[in-house]
Amino acid sequence: MSQCPFKNILDPDIYVGGGHHAIFAEVREQSDGLAYIEDPITGVPYWAVTKREVADYVCKHPLLFSSAAKTILPKEMPEEEVALSRLMLVNMDPPEHVKYRRIVRNAFTPKAVQGYEARFREVARETIDAIANTGECEFVTDVAAELPLIAILSLCGIPMEDKQQFFDWTNTMIFTEDEDMSGVDGVAASQAAAIEVYAYAAALAEKHKTEPLTDIVGALLDGTVNDEKLTADEFQLFFLMLIAAGNESTRSVIAHGMRLLIEHPEQLAKLVDDPTLIPYAVEEVLRYNPAFVQMRRTVMEDVEVQGQQLRAGDKMVLNWQAINHDPEIFENPAQFDVERFRNNPELANQHRAFGNGEHFCIGAHMSRLEMQVMFEEIIPRLKNPRFAAPVEYVRDYFVNSIKAMPLQFEPEAAARA
Repeated sequence: MSQCPFKNILDPDIYVGGGHHAIFAEVREQSDGLAYIEDPITGVPYWAVTKREVADYVCKHPLLFSSAAKTILPKEMPEEEVALSRLMLVNMDPPEHVKYRRIVRNAFTPKAVQGYEARFREVARETIDAIANTGECEFVTDVAAELPLIAILSLCGIPMEDKQQFFDWTNTMIFTEDEDMSGVDGVAASQAAAIEVYAYAAALAEKHKTEPLTDIVGALLDGTVNDEKLTADEFQLFFLMLIAAGNESTRSVIAHGMRLLIEHPEQLAKLVDDPTLIPYAVEEVLRYNPAFVQMRRTVMEDVEVQGQQLRAGDKMVLNWQAINHDPEIFENPAQFDVERFRNNPELANQHRAFGNGEHFCIGAHMSRLEMQVMFEEIIPRLKNPRFAAPVEYVRDYFVNSIKAMPLQFEPEAAARA
């Protein structure tokens, strides 16, 4: 039997050093965007999608490439866990997906999100105020995590005294491959944290009976699908998804954005000189390092794609980071260029950091606004930022996050003196 010519991009170890983009490029170039890769860790081979054209075809045919069959998580799970996870919005196929998405979509429309800007900016300023005169910070926890977590907790009516608890639960639930984040038995710890979040959701549902909630939680509890309200399990899983995805993903891209700017000081200087470039820089950060590395689909019937014969039941992963570096869409994709989207307006909406099709991220507008507001506060105030220690990456093939990034910069008071 011939050896698989491609590296296993579901090996969490390749993400620890932050050099996985080169591996993705190699897979894409050698496979024309659709590679059959063996996974000796799980024994389950998969098709890796690394080109935009192929990804868009998959996204536009959700019944042929299912999110529900095995969930969107690239890992292998027992069937009972898969069955429960199918109650989560991201793991639904049409027509259920559209019906459930409708319940909360009003909270995430561009108009609704714009109404959050004043509060977001207040939080961002308070976050920078807390560190500006110290000359140092641990950027992930002190800065990147603050606004995304506070924003989603506020929208769900959760008191700020529970913020640290939700931060810890999120890390434990998502980063099961990293012992520093989830402990030695990451799966068991993740399940325990999820149970805590379910219990918290159940308490909110009970409170809603006597003190009606008018936030997203209230919308979930009052919303109906086919004239029926969500079951307890459906509500709890919806709540868990909103909390986890609503804060960790944006935290990750804010942290990577700061990393990229420090690694490319000439790009940071452009933003210092011309802050109107910040929205374009946000798009480039999203393109360069989308929070979610890859998501799973399951092939539902035999089909030919890109000249390859796929079989019903085959596992597929859409590698968003590789797709966003497709040289047929983005010139010099490995180059980090904060002016890329200003100089090439036709590239608007061409990256896939938020997916595409039915499962386009419902929180995309909110994530963009949070990033823009944070960098508008960070860039003029944290002068001459630099790494105080090497960047530590999370060992994970699903969410490309940074574990720790200690920074030093000029204390604000000294800079003004």
